Amino acid sequence: MKQVFLSVCLSITLLFSFFVVDAQSGTDSSLVHKQIPIQASRWYQLTDASYGLGQLFDSVLNVSVNTGWGKIITHYNSYYPVLKGEVLQIDSIRMYDWEGTSSSNPTYLYAIDSNWNSTVLATFTGTTYANWVGPYPSRLGTFKLDTLATNIKYLVLYNGDQYPSELKLYGWYKAPDTLAAVAKPSIKLKNMFGFNGFEWNFENPYTNSMSVDSNYFKPIKSFSGFRHYMDWSKLENTKGSYTYNPTTSGSWSYDSIYIACKAAGIDVLADIKTIPSWLESTYPSSLQNNEDVPAEYGNDLTLPASYITQAKLAFQYAARFGNNTHVDSSLLTVNSTPRWTADPVNQIKIGMGLIKYIECDNERDKWWKGRQAYQTGREYAANLSAFYDGNKGTMGNNVGVKTADSTMQVVMGGVALTTTDYLRGMIDWCKQYRGYKADGSVNLCWDIINYHYYASDAQNNPSSSANHGVAPELSLADSIAGAFLKTAHQYAKDIPVWVTECGYDTNPWSPYHVNAVGSKTVLATQADWILRTSLAYARAGIQKVFFYELYDDNSSSGGSYATSGLLNNDRSRRPSADYIKQVNGLFGNYSYVQTLNTSPIADKYSLNDSAFMYTVYMPTASNQTASYTLNLGSADSAIIYTPTIGSNTMTSTTIATTSGSITITATETPVFIVGFNATPSFIGMKKKDGKELLDKWCMLEKK
Repeated sequence: MKQVFLSVCLSITLLFSFFVVDAQSGTDSSLVHKQIPIQASRWYQLTDASYGLGQLFDSVLNVSVNTGWGKIITHYNSYYPVLKGEVLQIDSIRMYDWEGTSSSNPTYLYAIDSNWNSTVLATFTGTTYANWVGPYPSRLGTFKLDTLATNIKYLVLYNGDQYPSELKLYGWYKAPDTLAAVAKPSIKLKNMFGFNGFEWNFENPYTNSMSVDSNYFKPIKSFSGFRHYMDWSKLENTKGSYTYNPTTSGSWSYDSIYIACKAAGIDVLADIKTIPSWLESTYPSSLQNNEDVPAEYGNDLTLPASYITQAKLAFQYAARFGNNTHVDSSLLTVNSTPRWTADPVNQIKIGMGLIKYIECDNERDKWWKGRQAYQTGREYAANLSAFYDGNKGTMGNNVGVKTADSTMQVVMGGVALTTTDYLRGMIDWCKQYRGYKADGSVNLCWDIINYHYYASDAQNNPSSSANHGVAPELSLADSIAGAFLKTAHQYAKDIPVWVTECGYDTNPWSPYHVNAVGSKTVLATQADWILRTSLAYARAGIQKVFFYELYDDNSSSGGSYATSGLLNNDRSRRPSADYIKQVNGLFGNYSYVQTLNTSPIADKYSLNDSAFMYTVYMPTASNQTASYTLNLGSADSAIIYTPTIGSNTMTSTTIATTSGSITITATETPVFIVGFNATPSFIGMKKKDGKELLDKWCMLEKK
């Protein structure tokens, strides 16, 4: 608790350090004296809080503030950023003491100025019942601050044993500048069809773990992205000794896997996660777990230097698999000792050009693993700063991804709790310790925002237990995506947002299982929902999606995420993989343009200025259907493609339009429609792009 308290206080002095100005603040005519409006959703909390701080500002006096139970950090900091153009000058503070329970652990309200100096504005001790109190415990009836607080860039709450039930601030105020609307990027549909997997999904340890098995790889070609769950121990089983081809642990060939993926057009996201045993052993035996924080036990988690070992690994990996062919070979090392006679040995390689994306760990907000495995957003940003570029190049010439390859994109570890609180803590750490770029944007230490979301009836409440999965349109998938995109727009210059874990289980005992809809099987319903998840995220503006996962973790288990596989154990495709193969193969290069209708959903996609595709389906989970009329412009005919279980290609039906329109029955399985103009001798595509599409469909049918 003391460590958390001190980290917020920064260089605090208990003397008020703000400038003393005239109480009327007449220097800026745009300021208005009023109760300062507080946007409750703007607060973010540096812990795994279940609920926000809205109750502090809802004008309800007789209900205590509740942010949830069982938090990984009980006493913590919450930040409220002042937006661009906004001005807060506080002269009075009122807090309502509803409980009247005295505490030796007060709640503090701070202000942080533009130089990151922190100053106490108010202290709440809870010493009086059902009464308004002021900022000074020794003068509870005094509401006016002794000194007007100006130059405020953040308000910070450090919660003691209780909050006041209401907090009101008064002073001079100017509203923020209007935020421009989020512009959704144009992203190819194929980017929505990635999977999570492991090296053993590619290589057969019983035959030859040093090469990709063609039988293993065949169904993988259906997908466009591979998030490689990669244990740190595979790369550095012994400290300072790096292995890739083969890995000392497991004897895998990462070179072979990545070469095969690049040849097949599959983007690899290399996710270096967990910690090796030699690092885990620095923790007390009762706290040892390979998902502990990637720093030696006892290190200060707020300092980038604490993560130098992981950051050195990142440099070695990026130097080998990135694009920079000019890395100094003297900075690289591999374990070249054979393990047995005729064992292939590792060799130094530079700039192989196989990896474009690298992820720093996985779910560093894992509150369920205990504090030894949890990092706050600010702590993780310090971790990333080392991993990204050796904390702006200050940690040595062999530390950090960008030090080895400036073009490799660093993806923040996907967060499990789907609020933007964690991300905003990361951003503000960068503002404070990395500063700003020449263009005025924050000097972030990651290039891509990343979160996880499994759609269930528990929605976004970590205090509630899920009972079953829900269709993407009936979940919070769209609103959560919108919140992350807005945060990226407002604070991070619209850097891409990815979802690297999502999906559904098939075992009925899993809290994320699919319930069969109508006469469909569970697997067929899972296929509908997975395909619709891809379409939903394309519509929302998410730039890449990776499903969890390629194979079941345990096909007989009712545990969470254990039966969410896209392939069967015999490497045959499940219906969800059938749908992905079919849609990705025919329409993967099409990009979302606009939504024409919401129920049924009708979305328009484009290949270029003259080639369009439309998808139509019901956003329900009750076997509903509806009639929908689609206008295809000047087309006199249309092909309707329907995803088909057990096939390489969708079933196609050609129909004539009526004045350029067709009427179809929308179901919960999306269909894909292309309009064209028929000729007397050839029912196909008249335009070049359409002819190419038909030819492509024919080729897929043969595979």
